[in-house]
Amino acid sequence: MSSEFSTDQQTREASGAHSYGRYLEEFEVGATYKHWPAKTVTEADDHLFCLITMNHHPLHINDIYAGKSQQGQNVVVGPLVYSLALGMSVSDVSGKAIANLATEELSHPNPVFHGDTLFVETEVLEVKESKSKPDRGVVKVHTRVNNQDGLLVAEFKRLVLIPKRPA
Repeated sequence: MSSEFSTDQQTREASGAHSYGRYLEEFEVGATYKHWPAKTVTEADDHLFCLITMNHHPLHINDIYAGKSQQGQNVVVGPLVYSLALGMSVSDVSGKAIANLATEELSHPNPVFHGDTLFVETEVLEVKESKSKPDRGVVKVHTRVNNQDGLLVAEFKRLVLIPKRPA
């Protein structure tokens, strides 16, 4: 591979590219990151996700069945909503992560429908330096997903292992 191309984040950022993720020292308890851009969930997104994950529940892929449900229409499959929110948060939260350690308290208090636009934000709850490895720490965050009407449609907490800034 040519030396002018690099996937190393420090090299890329030194070139003037925007920072992707954060080092442990850059997280502050109470900070809230509003992730950009928002995402409109299409029928194609939902059906493809259902098909590749083998979730063929008719509430997600059958208009006639879904029309007779309590929602009266197709409901976007929950793991897609979670995956989109998680993905939307990567550039602000876990772009430099060593590992995602846990997801906690995942809930879907309201349904997402085809055509809904998801707005995602993440609040920093805790920042702890590692006691056994001085080059890293754990960040606990709370991610919330709202639709275009401001209705909470999903939320979860997660623990992420984050490196400290290199010396």
